[in-house]
Amino acid sequence: MGESGWRWTDAWIFVSLVIASGAGRHRRAADSRRPEGVRLTDVISTADHLNQAIPERQDVEAAVRRLVGAGLVSVSDGWFRITPDGERLWRTRPSAGVGTTVDTVQGVLVRRHTPGSADWHLPEEDHAAAVQEYIVRSIPAPRRSPEGRTGR
Repeated sequence: MGESGWRWTDAWIFVSLVIASGAGRHRRAADSRRPEGVRLTDVISTADHLNQAIPERQDVEAAVRRLVGAGLVSVSDGWFRITPDGERLWRTRPSAGVGTTVDTVQGVLVRRHTPGSADWHLPEEDHAAAVQEYIVRSIPAPRRSPEGRTGR
């Protein structure tokens, strides 16, 4: 598939956005989710949990450009949202286990949608800040013993 076709990373970012936004929850109404969407940190966090890798800036940028251009995702003031068309794609995809969801969604994208090309840019410093926030949030808090107890 050429440069203009859907890539696995497009599906990875789409699935990450769906899960991070709560749109993937079974029978959850669209109006029960936060209308503002989710931040890049949440998308990166979910992507890492799905694939044990933090997506590179250029992968996020290219995926979001194609997804926005196809009308499946919107981005406004740093908030990422699934559009009604994106939600329809998610809800009508073939059922799959979590381990194969990204592959399944990529197949649906290839069969049902033409990738778009939106004019969207992810600055390096925004990506770096989101990755740093995710890493800091991922560090477990130190365990504390209750006051007044010794180390027994």
